[in-house]
Amino acid sequence: MAAHTPAVRVRRVYGTPSPDDGVRVLVDRLWPRGLAKADAHVDEWPKALTPSTELRHWYHGPEGAYEEFRRRYEAELAASAAEALARLKDLATRRAVTLLTATKDPSTSHAAVLREEIEGAEE
Repeated sequence: MAAHTPAVRVRRVYGTPSPDDGVRVLVDRLWPRGLAKADAHVDEWPKALTPSTELRHWYHGPEGAYEEFRRRYEAELAASAAEALARLKDLATRRAVTLLTATKDPSTSHAAVLREEIEGAEE
């Protein structure tokens, strides 16, 4: 029987928490606007895993392109967040993890990159 790998999912933080979310991890640098901390049901908020302010501003500016953002963010993770990323990868081997973001399109956000980084470690 194959070992079950817990799920890693990406959801908007504004959605209703689900019982199968597992550990709810906010992966945004800033607290989401208009959301009370009690309503978010966030278990962890590792700011070391968030893109730098400079990278966020570049990505949301006129020059920002997702593939280049992805490359730069992966470099930031490798350079300054290896310990926090390793901890999240380890957690994801034992429990379901839901990465929470306020981003309107999570599929082209840092949360999607993080998910791939975590899942890549499980292979």
